[in-house]
Amino acid sequence: MKLMRHGPRGQEKPGLVDAHGGLRDLSAHVADITPATLHPDTLARLAAIDPTTLPLLPEGTRLGACVGQVGNVVAIGLNYADHAAEAGLKAPSQPIVFNKHNGAIGGPNDDVLMPPGSEKLDWEVELGIVIGRPTWHVSEADALQHVAGYCLVNDVSERAYQIEYEGQWTKGKSYPGHCPIGPWLVTPDEIADVQTIDLWLDVNGQRRQTGNTRTMIFGVAHIVSYLSRFMALQPGDVIPTGTPPGVGMGHKPPVYLRPGDIMELGGGVLGRQRQRVVAYPG
Repeated sequence: MKLMRHGPRGQEKPGLVDAHGGLRDLSAHVADITPATLHPDTLARLAAIDPTTLPLLPEGTRLGACVGQVGNVVAIGLNYADHAAEAGLKAPSQPIVFNKHNGAIGGPNDDVLMPPGSEKLDWEVELGIVIGRPTWHVSEADALQHVAGYCLVNDVSERAYQIEYEGQWTKGKSYPGHCPIGPWLVTPDEIADVQTIDLWLDVNGQRRQTGNTRTMIFGVAHIVSYLSRFMALQPGDVIPTGTPPGVGMGHKPPVYLRPGDIMELGGGVLGRQRQRVVAYPG
């Protein structure tokens, strides 16, 4: 099942994708796609609905973030062996963990704001994990039972804020709109093997990132189990799992985003995103 949210920002309604790619409204069956909706019983009830009985949405309907009311975005850094190699860094022995503020979440095709004075705005296509039930001290063997689904994430990053300013990475990762998620929340039954998903990202039609989740240093089950040792993950928490090679910072010389640039990214069953970079209007 592919769940999504549609409508104006802040007024999104629930929906799903039918077998032919049509977008259907779920408002008659659930109020929204939120942490409460991600309970296995609720997902099973939604999966039992015949999509052809649901209203079709008009073409051009805006898609919002695929999950609403997200409490936490807990991200993993430097998690692809080939990305670590391009950065000239040793692969970590344990997952590198950082936060993105949940205010950074945006729709998959919304504009991406460039902060005032930003010179090093970068892209990162990633697989996102969405937690479905409380997850605390969970074994790796049981970890995937706590996953409601997966989504595409663009971990937009301001590298100067992230690396050159003192402190943690969070301030380089948390600007409003710098975490587009979706278009779909894809339930695990739709994905044969989450560790074989192709990921790609283009800037202005030029391929910049090409990778596959098979080169992740720490796989999905390990990440969920590992994080649950240090925090009680909650339904709706989103975990971006790291990016494959080809980020702007990794080019020689580095290549960064400018107003007017178009990012397009995808991940097979996870769908596609498209964002235009715009200057902060203030």
